[in-house]
Amino acid sequence: MMHSESEVSQIKQSLHPFLQRVECLIEESLRSDVGLLDSVNRFLRERPGKMMRPILAILCAGACGSVGEDTLSFAAAAELLHNATLLHDDVVDDAPERRGRPTVSSILGGRASVLIGDYWLVRCMQLAIKADHFGNRVINIFAKTLADLAQGEMLQMEKASSADTTLDDYLRIIYCKTASLFETAALSGSISAGASEEVCKALAGYAAALGIAFQIKDDIFDYGTGGSSLGKPVGQDILEQKITLPLLCAMDEVPESEQTKIRSLVAGIADNPSDAGKIVEFVSSHGGVEKAVEFLDRQIEKAVSYLDVLPESNEKSYLVTFARYVGSRNN
Repeated sequence: MMHSESEVSQIKQSLHPFLQRVECLIEESLRSDVGLLDSVNRFLRERPGKMMRPILAILCAGACGSVGEDTLSFAAAAELLHNATLLHDDVVDDAPERRGRPTVSSILGGRASVLIGDYWLVRCMQLAIKADHFGNRVINIFAKTLADLAQGEMLQMEKASSADTTLDDYLRIIYCKTASLFETAALSGSISAGASEEVCKALAGYAAALGIAFQIKDDIFDYGTGGSSLGKPVGQDILEQKITLPLLCAMDEVPESEQTKIRSLVAGIADNPSDAGKIVEFVSSHGGVEKAVEFLDRQIEKAVSYLDVLPESNEKSYLVTFARYVGSRNN
């Protein structure tokens, strides 16, 4: 069954008062008397994105009991951290656009983007630690995610230069760079509702599997499938020497000698960017995307299975819908 944007819109509508409060907390946290910083922050907040991580925190808290002020503080902190990483990523990737608009780094330069990202990051930590309860526990979870993000980025850079990414490498990279923050949002939301260790562990597992599925879906889009509107050209990951799941699945179908040739093309892509088309064609002709989709579907089912520990509720149902949406989304 396909889960559409309309179903996720219904979830957002049901959470509207909570999400509105999260938006207010973010805006209050970012306010500055430095004119340039304040104007850039307002520019960035004009298009806030999908708010997936706050939604996850709020749904997990609701499924565990109730949503409180601590829940909303942690939800806002997760969104601040997510956006801080985007500001940094835009510098690393030299990205000209984000969400259909020019990036801060393309307008003001990389130094400004890094500094603003740092500002968002500090505000994230302040929000988390100021929570009435559980702040000390949750701040350590956020700190772990920061370490994961840095390690994931460095591992990805290391593997890009050697073009020897394995499936284990790939899964570690996407856990660190994407799933870790999903996990933090869910875990902090669960903790804010006083959930037991068993339930916290289950919801962390749900969110980690969901985050891995989310990134796999993005990586499938890079091969021109699924009606993506991510705003980047087909094959961009290859041009950045990123070996992702569709290519790994395709290489599984050929002898090692042919795998070595493909990896050599990836390693030399900077000098021969036209080889990206050959790699996309290789993935297409060896069913790489289809096998990646099968892997993605298994990841979604794994995520949903973690929810068995929860009693029936609207929030549990929404968490299932949310997971199915991640697997079927078109952007």
